[in-house]
Amino acid sequence: MFLRATTRKKDGKLHHYWSIVENRRVAGGRVVQRHVLYLGEINSSQELAWRKSIEVLEDKGSASAPRTYALFPEDRCEGILPDESIVRLKLRALQLHRPRQWGACWLALTLWQMLDLDVFWAERLPSSRKGTRWDLVLFVLTAYRLIEPGSEWRLHREWYGRTALADLLGADDALADPHLLYGCHSRLLEHKEALFNHLRGRWRDLFNVTFEVLLYDLTSTYFESDPPLDEKDKRRHGYSRDHRFDCVQIVIALIVTPEGLPLAYEVLPGNTNDSTTLRAFLAKIERQYGKAQRIWCMDRGIPTEEVLAEMRRSEPPVQYLVGTPKGRLNRLEKSLLTKPWHSARPGVKVKLLPENNELYVFAESQDRIAKERSMRRRKLKWLWARLAQLQGMELSRDELLMKLGSAKSKVPAAWRLIDIKVEEHGAGFTYGLNRKKLRIVLRREGRYLLRTNLTETDPVKLWSYYLQLVQVEEAFRTLKSDLAIRPIFHQRMERIEAHVFISFLAYCLYVTLGRQLKSLAPGLTSRSALEKFAAVQMVDVRIPTTDGRELLLTRYTQPEPELKLLLERLHLELPAQPPPKISAAQTVPANTL
Repeated sequence: MFLRATTRKKDGKLHHYWSIVENRRVAGGRVVQRHVLYLGEINSSQELAWRKSIEVLEDKGSASAPRTYALFPEDRCEGILPDESIVRLKLRALQLHRPRQWGACWLALTLWQMLDLDVFWAERLPSSRKGTRWDLVLFVLTAYRLIEPGSEWRLHREWYGRTALADLLGADDALADPHLLYGCHSRLLEHKEALFNHLRGRWRDLFNVTFEVLLYDLTSTYFESDPPLDEKDKRRHGYSRDHRFDCVQIVIALIVTPEGLPLAYEVLPGNTNDSTTLRAFLAKIERQYGKAQRIWCMDRGIPTEEVLAEMRRSEPPVQYLVGTPKGRLNRLEKSLLTKPWHSARPGVKVKLLPENNELYVFAESQDRIAKERSMRRRKLKWLWARLAQLQGMELSRDELLMKLGSAKSKVPAAWRLIDIKVEEHGAGFTYGLNRKKLRIVLRREGRYLLRTNLTETDPVKLWSYYLQLVQVEEAFRTLKSDLAIRPIFHQRMERIEAHVFISFLAYCLYVTLGRQLKSLAPGLTSRSALEKFAAVQMVDVRIPTTDGRELLLTRYTQPEPELKLLLERLHLELPAQPPPKISAAQTVPANTL
């Protein structure tokens, strides 16, 4: 280990920042450096103290460390003839070293191999001339995103060393070299289409997926950075699902099956309008998988009337089931009044209205009515109390308008139900409930209007198709929460897209585990299963011998009964423990034996 200084000029002054760095020798005789500790700015006396500490630490860990043989005399070797094949162990000197996380890493590798991604990437990411296994570097990045997501710098500096990935992959610390981690990003995007084709085959083989119904939706993820100067950069201001309109963002479009299995995705500029994306994705799926009878389920803001007409004219017709703005109820309300209700499932009833080669589905859900009504009452109650509070304040007209605007931005839906009249020249106002608007809202709470060109008229099936859209929303929630797709620390657009690509791979492992759990251990989520596996640690058991050697036993801890049951349910079997190793003999002074 040694001290490294980094110089930075800031505000016209030079600043020196210090770190402790460790050299580690890896395969091929190369040496990689790992940052152990960041010290910041230190003065000369602190620098000298750190250097002395490092020297003492290295003396303790060197080959000339004090021997302990005389401290543990052997008293049970009488009568045993000297024999080179006999190793006398000093059991009292047994030590445990390097506890590291093994179970979740092993599970990630098992899922990776279950999807045949080890074979897929070995063919497409061959080793470099220096022997770099790019396919293993990609697995490390994906496992990191799945298990404990963070920045590539954190992976290099601490996370990789706290895991047993090196043991599982038969590799060393070179896989966590930051230059390799970043270099791997530039090798991924060209294989995106091939990956989609590969995954489609694996989903079909593993889970018997038919791909008759496709769910399509979009989300956005933002960057806490300045807008880029490059006009080709996809980071742009746009409609933010995260309510961060002050930040630039990218849009991610995703296609999944009703089981939540991802088929394809695309990264789009942050200012992309949802309604402009569908045509390109229809062509993409048709080009990649051929023409077939598919049903597309989407939210109301995605398709335009023009695209829906193209889908109906296509040969064969592209079938769809999409949400419809509630405002269309104004035109269809009279026609729907004459139609009978059909029970779709307990608590849900629908009306069917054929019109212009389409079928309108008007659905009413009692659970949704109760939920939306509760949300509306809570917001309306807050707004009513806030308006009463503002009336009792002594405010200028400008201050009043600002506070009213703030209240409107917090609860815009409740604001529309209140009639507010502000005095033209003063700071007073009156307000009252608009009962006509409230009656309209009451009639439409928990009710949905869908449209489709399906010939299917079974209300149960139509409603179940639309409910499957929750799988896309679940995928987005997983990417943003469990897999922590943001914050994105990269600055170059190529690496940003590669970051999304790695997150997509991690989600494939996550959803594969979820599908296995759903059929075999339905009470567990993917995240809870990963946490249970993460409890299995790996340690190095070191036992010195009387002849100066050392026996090394690398062992993972035995799983708890609960995890043993989970392994049995998932039909997984832990691998055999690694074989023991013994170090080469050393010269031992006679007075120490």
